[in-house]
Amino acid sequence: MTQTQYTRQQLIDALSAEYDTLCQEDPYDPEDPFDMTVPEYVEYLNSLSIEQLIGETDTDDSYTLDEYMFNHI
Repeated sequence: MTQTQYTRQQLIDALSAEYDTLCQEDPYDPEDPFDMTVPEYVEYLNSLSIEQLIGETDTDDSYTLDEYMFNHI
């Protein structure tokens, strides 16, 4: 189990904020079967474990989870 100082909800909030920003730059395309609206993405995030949520941040030693959270909360 991954130890983190962030709650599951904080991770979901940060990931959904990042996704919302990305959607503003590249709007939702209903014709694309892999594209999700922000509410659909949040629903998807709610199905993930905390370890999977951390994985969704795509962070590592170069771009840490702390930096990610600072940038998206």
